[in-house]
Amino acid sequence: MIQVTRGIAIAEEELSEEFIRASGPGGQNVHKVSSAVQLRFDARRSPNLPEGVRARLERLAGHRLTQEGVIVITAQRFRTRERNREDALERLLALIREAAIPPPPPRRPTKPTLGSKTRRLEGKARRAGVKQMRGKPQGE
Repeated sequence: MIQVTRGIAIAEEELSEEFIRASGPGGQNVHKVSSAVQLRFDARRSPNLPEGVRARLERLAGHRLTQEGVIVITAQRFRTRERNREDALERLLALIREAAIPPPPPRRPTKPTLGSKTRRLEGKARRAGVKQMRGKPQGE
């Protein structure tokens, strides 16, 4: 079992890895060696994910989620298979941890207090008086 958070752990059998050739520059060796990894995790059928976490995870996964509910993470940042495997697993765990954070409670709109309304109106009246004193004298 891979511990994700204190309450969530996923079985290693739920993950599948496939090694592919990395794209981009790299010389002669990059065309012969399959060092990039595609990590697949079936989030929709995972028995170890709570329903709320599963829904948030599918929303967070975005383009990495297939129509069947499988999250596909491709890692080709490093030159070795092992480093790419660790990178892909860490990225998946970070995604699940982010989904495990509960959403903030909805904001309840509040009304301004009577004191704050009074202070605002007094300030407006004071400012209006200052501006009125700038005009021409009225007796002339």
